[in-house]
Amino acid sequence: MEPPLTGLNVMSKYFICSLCIVTIALLQSGCSAARHRQQTDQRIQKIIIDKQRAALGNAEPFSVAQPADILRQRLLGEQNLAMAGPASLGSSQLPKIPHWPESKPPAASAIPTENEPVTAEISLSLVEALQVAAQNSREYQSRKEELFRSALALDFERNAFRSTFAGSIAEDYRQDRSGAVVEGGSTSVLGSLSKLFTTGISLTTQIGWDLVRMLQPGRESSSGLFGDASITIPLLRGAGRHIVGESLTQAERDTLYAVWDFERFKKEFVVTLVGRYLATLQADDLLRNQEENYRGLIASTRRAGRLAEAGKLPQIQVDQSIQNELRARDRWVAARQARERTLDEFKILLGLPTDAAVVLDRNEFKQLEADLGLRLAELFSLSATGPTPVADAPIRLVPPDSREAGALELPYPSAIAIALQNRLDLRVEQGRVSDAQRQVIVAADALRPELTLFGSAATGTRRSIAALQPEDSNRLDFSDGVYRGLLTLDLPFERTAEAIAYRDSYISLEQAVRAVQQLEDQIKLQVRNDLRDLEQARASLKIQDQAVKLAKRRVRGSELQLQAGRAQIRDLLEAREALLGAQNALTAALVDYRVAELAMQRDLGVLQVDASGIWQEYSPGDTQL
Repeated sequence: MEPPLTGLNVMSKYFICSLCIVTIALLQSGCSAARHRQQTDQRIQKIIIDKQRAALGNAEPFSVAQPADILRQRLLGEQNLAMAGPASLGSSQLPKIPHWPESKPPAASAIPTENEPVTAEISLSLVEALQVAAQNSREYQSRKEELFRSALALDFERNAFRSTFAGSIAEDYRQDRSGAVVEGGSTSVLGSLSKLFTTGISLTTQIGWDLVRMLQPGRESSSGLFGDASITIPLLRGAGRHIVGESLTQAERDTLYAVWDFERFKKEFVVTLVGRYLATLQADDLLRNQEENYRGLIASTRRAGRLAEAGKLPQIQVDQSIQNELRARDRWVAARQARERTLDEFKILLGLPTDAAVVLDRNEFKQLEADLGLRLAELFSLSATGPTPVADAPIRLVPPDSREAGALELPYPSAIAIALQNRLDLRVEQGRVSDAQRQVIVAADALRPELTLFGSAATGTRRSIAALQPEDSNRLDFSDGVYRGLLTLDLPFERTAEAIAYRDSYISLEQAVRAVQQLEDQIKLQVRNDLRDLEQARASLKIQDQAVKLAKRRVRGSELQLQAGRAQIRDLLEAREALLGAQNALTAALVDYRVAELAMQRDLGVLQVDASGIWQEYSPGDTQL
C-alpha cells in the first residue's frame, strides 16, 4: 500500500523543484551586482565616446575609476604620513561592511602610473603636475563623475524605449480543510514583452503556462497555455516623436552639454593649475630675493661698523643699517612661511597630502625667464634712449608699441570672432535655447484633446486549484480568443494647469535667449580684458626688466661711493630696497605675462587639453580651431 502523502512532504517536493528552477535561471542570467555594474560601465563608456565624437569630432579614453596606484596613496604609505583612517587611501581600501554586494573592489582605471619609490622628496615638473592632477585632483574627479552621471541619466531614458523582457515562476501549494479536504499544487510560468515606441504607441504581450495537480480528492492534473497582447495608440495629445521622445531628446542633449562642460572645465583647470604652479615658484623666487637682500644688508651693516670704528661714519648711520637688517630678517622669515603656505595650497589643488615631501622644479621658472628673455632682448635698452632732452622740451606720452605685441595680441574683431566660434559654454547656452523652444511645443501639445485607441487580444485559459479544468490546453487557438477595441476622447474643457505651463514655457524661452546674450557679452568682455592684460603685462615686463638693471647699477654705484666716503649708508640702503622691489616686480611680471597668454587661449576656446591633463597651445597661424 502506498504511504499517504502528507502536506509537508508534498510541499517540500514542490518547493525543492521550484528552487532548482530558480537557481538555474539565476545562474544563467548571471545577475550579480558586480556584473550589473560592469555592464552599466560598458554602456556608459560607449555613450560618452559617441558623444565626444559628436561634440568634439574626436574621442579620448574616459573612466571614472581612478588608477589603482595613484601618487596620493603612495605618498601616504611610503612617506609614512599621518592618516585619519582607511578612507584616506581611497574607497578600494575601505573595510567591507556586512552585506556588501561585491567581494572584489571595482576595477581600477587602465591609465598607466609610475611605480618608482617616493620615500624621499619628489620634484614635480609642470607637465608632471598636470598628470598628477588628472589622476589625484578631487575637483577633476568630481567633474568626471558629473559627466558620467549625465550619461547614466541618458541610459535610463533610453531604457524606456528598449524592448523589456520579464519572466516569473510561481509555485502555489494549497490545503483547504474547512469542508471537504482539498489539497494540491500549481506551477505558473509567465513571460512578457513590452515596448514603448517614440511615436507614443505602447505594445505589451505575454505568454504563460499553468500546471495544476490535485492530491485530494483524486489525482487529477491539468495544464494550460495562454497568451494575450494589448496596444495603445495616442492619436492627438501625447502623439508623435517630438512629444513622446522629448525626455530622451533632452537627455541626449544634456549629455552632449556635459561633454562640452567637461572640456571647458579642463581648459580652466589647466590655466588655474599653471597659474598656481608659477605662483608657487614665484613665492620661491621672492624668498630668494629676500634672502639675497638680507645677506646684502648684513654685509652692509658689517661694512658700516668697520667704517664707524675707523671714524669714517657716524654711529647713527650704523644704527640705520641695523634697523634695515632687522626689517629684512622679518621679511625673510615671512617669505619662508608664505612659500610653504603656497606650496601646501598647491598640493591640495593636486589632490596630494599637504605634509608630503614634494617640491616643484625650479627649471620651469628658468625656462620661462629664458623664453621671455628672447622678447626682452628685442626691447629698447637704456643706452639706446639718446641724449637727455632739455627740461622745457615738449613731453609726449607714448603708449606701448603694438609692433612689439605677442602673437596672441590679436585685433579685437578677430579675437572676438574666434572666441564666439570656439567657446563650448556658448554652444551649451545656444543649445538651451533650442531646448526651450521644444518645451513650448510640448506644452502646447498638452492643450490638445486626448484621443486614444486601445486594442487587446487574449486566447487560452488559466488553470488554478480553485478552478480546475480536467482537460489540457497546450496550444494557442486564435479562433477561440477574446478581442477588444476601445476609443476614448478627452475633450479639453479644463486645461488651466496646462495653459499656465504653456505661458511659463515662453518665459523660459526668453530667459534662455537672454542667457545667450549675457554670455556673449561676457565673452567679448573677457577677450577684451585679456588683450588689455597682455598689453599691460608686456609693458610691465619691459619696464621691470629695465628697473632691475637700473637698481643693480645703483647698488654698485652706492657701494663704491660709500667706500670713497662720498655717500651715506642711507643711499646704499635705499638702493638695495629699490633692487628688491624691482626683482620682485620682474618675477611677478614674468608670471603675469605667461598666465595672461594661457588665459587668452582659454577664453578664445582654442586651448586643447587631453585626458592626461597635457595641454597644446594655440598658434594664430593654425588653420584648425
